[in-house]
Amino acid sequence: MYSENEEDGNNNVIIPMHEVQGPSTSGPMTLSILKKAQTAAMNKISGVRKLRAPSHDGHVPEYGVNCAREIAVHMQRLNDWGPDVFKIDEHSKNHSLTVITYSLFKQRNLLKTFEIHAHTLVTYLLNLEHHYRNNHYHNFIHAADVAQSMHVLLMSPVLNDVFSDLEVLAAIFAGAIHDVDHPGFTNQYLINSNNELAIMYNDESVLEQHHLAVAFKLLQDGNCDFLGNLSRKQRLQFRKIVIDMVLATDMSKHMSLLADLKTMVEAKKVAGNNIIVLDKYNDKIQVLQSMIHLADLSNPTKPIELYQQWNQRIMEEYWRQGDKEKELGLEISPMCDRGNVTIEKSQVGFIDYIVHPLYETWADLVYPDAQNILDQLEENREWYQSRIPEEPETARTVTEDDEHK
Repeated sequence: MYSENEEDGNNNVIIPMHEVQGPSTSGPMTLSILKKAQTAAMNKISGVRKLRAPSHDGHVPEYGVNCAREIAVHMQRLNDWGPDVFKIDEHSKNHSLTVITYSLFKQRNLLKTFEIHAHTLVTYLLNLEHHYRNNHYHNFIHAADVAQSMHVLLMSPVLNDVFSDLEVLAAIFAGAIHDVDHPGFTNQYLINSNNELAIMYNDESVLEQHHLAVAFKLLQDGNCDFLGNLSRKQRLQFRKIVIDMVLATDMSKHMSLLADLKTMVEAKKVAGNNIIVLDKYNDKIQVLQSMIHLADLSNPTKPIELYQQWNQRIMEEYWRQGDKEKELGLEISPMCDRGNVTIEKSQVGFIDYIVHPLYETWADLVYPDAQNILDQLEENREWYQSRIPEEPETARTVTEDDEHK
């Protein structure tokens, strides 16, 4: 018989069968043991680790944590498309997610509006950072970038005052938490390898459901619950918005999201002041879902030097997955074979088939607000297009011969 909290070979907590079966599970001692075992199991599955102590007893620094003075010049660009989040991370001693999210909440007056205690918010954000893994790409710097991109998209003049303060709070929060505890592998890999997360979430938006579970689990700790002064109704609304948004970051939903966005553009209603009219929750959440998807895929729209860094990071993560797939005898996923991919060509294809149609449709919705973003995207495409290696003459000849067969 296993003792309480004993693990099997796959790091799964095993709950003793005599504690969950049989007629005598109503005694206070048994229920207490069962609850502890279930909590331990949930913590294992959700990836929640031991929480860090509250960040501050009193004064909270300007950016939430102590930073180098050099950070100021980069934080002044927080309302721009494409501040250097890597420099922000460097000057905040690897606390870019805390610094950016805390600053956005402050700038938007959300702490005052919802009576959020600064030290509780910072404690949550530091613990959130702690639960992002040290992946090449899916890490807290990417989350900081997505949260900041969400902020800028929300600033579009045609969306002025369209969203309530609670919706804005949820939207930026969703950006910050959307990849927490990401293992550095895709949903399909987790499904194909029979990973415990795929089993837990029945192969359906596995990572996205996991990110949400971890983020909301952290909020259950009293030292981290910065939403303590929201009403029950507000908390339920907040949770629904965040869930609906993060689930929309599942790339398998890209085509349906794009189709819905195109339909919205065709049926767009604007008020006399050129503000988009979004009367119903379904309309609002559709725009917010499009926004977080845009923010999540925003790397190719950023200044080329930032785009290059992000591209190097995502390719290294893909190749790591490809190596693992090869090791396990699984089919190697697209873009994941380090010996058989042209980075420049793959990026041009990614822009042409995924990113450009999405941003072009968004630009139609918020016209003319996103034209500068679209221009940068097209510049970046040309940069990568011009660097695609030429095929050897023999390869071209073979291809041409094949076409005539």
